[in-house]
Amino acid sequence: MSKREVPVVIITGYLGSGKTTLMQNILKQEKRKIALIVNDMGSVNIDAGILNKTGNSVVQVEMVEMQNGCICCTLRDEFIAQVERLSQDKSIEAIFVEASGISEPSSIAGAFVNYEEMCPETRVYLKTVVSVVDADRIYREFLHELSADEDVEEGDIINLIMDQIEFCNLMLLNKTDLLTSEQLEEVKKGLRDIQRVAEMIPCVQGNVDLDVILNREDFDFDETESNSSVQRALNNCEHDDEKACVDEYGISSFVFEEKKPFNREAFNGLVEKYPEALIRTKGYIWFSDDWKHIQLFEQAGRNASITELSEWVSAWPDEELEPIVADFPDLKDDWDETYGDRCNQVVFIGKGYEKADIVKMLYDCIEECV
Repeated sequence: MSKREVPVVIITGYLGSGKTTLMQNILKQEKRKIALIVNDMGSVNIDAGILNKTGNSVVQVEMVEMQNGCICCTLRDEFIAQVERLSQDKSIEAIFVEASGISEPSSIAGAFVNYEEMCPETRVYLKTVVSVVDADRIYREFLHELSADEDVEEGDIINLIMDQIEFCNLMLLNKTDLLTSEQLEEVKKGLRDIQRVAEMIPCVQGNVDLDVILNREDFDFDETESNSSVQRALNNCEHDDEKACVDEYGISSFVFEEKKPFNREAFNGLVEKYPEALIRTKGYIWFSDDWKHIQLFEQAGRNASITELSEWVSAWPDEELEPIVADFPDLKDDWDETYGDRCNQVVFIGKGYEKADIVKMLYDCIEECV
């Protein structure tokens, strides 16, 4: 097996958080030959254009522009192919990946870890997953009410931002100059409820020493995944406990499971009056007026969203369902005679709430269908 000597740094963060500014600062500091992969959803890669105009003559950079898609899904195979190609260049000493603002870092890291396992001779290894966080936006939209002139639908993206925060081993709190010291402390405390392990570094205009990014323990996919607030709740909570599972930080969590569907109107009413004591909620649900689709329900702070996903297996036509069940008989392990594989399974995380009160609110939204 060859020595893995080329660190790969994945930089994530929502649109406008400051990823490109961070990359500009990194390029000014870096004195080795590096490769840079820039992913942008648009047909014209604006971020790469900005980086190309930094005018830095000291750094030797090979830049790969990936656009019209996202490296966590539609461009994932192409992304891995580019990493493979770059790894063949013995002169490259580090690879930085600027993911698009809507990327899910867990998917990118997972694809990269699979690549490492399948190609043991590769020179590259995943060093750091950085989440660039707009501290001002977190203060306004996660910790406090949206102002009257804000687009509430825009606030729903805070759930994606939370996913990016949960799956990293370094958090850069950018734009801290827009907050008072008291507000910044409130942001730090709120984010620690979600992300316990990653180092948290405040900064302005992405100005961070490169050593902070490279001189740390290598990224551990399994450890990072298990330390997310949702995964901890799933791992630690017994579903039939009378009380929520409480950790050493005073944060409690529980998992709600129920086969019967929610009434859509009633559930939407619950979301509109969502308990403030709940910090984070995530899980799969279904509605009585739609027996076909899985819905993803997410909440972070003041924001909540419901997104239609794929179909329940039991909604497939019999001619498609029967061979699948024959090949994967485990699908029938939790199969319900009436509802098939349909099930509400949601993780609730918060402080100072009564589990019984939340469960009652949920059952008030459940609809008897048979």
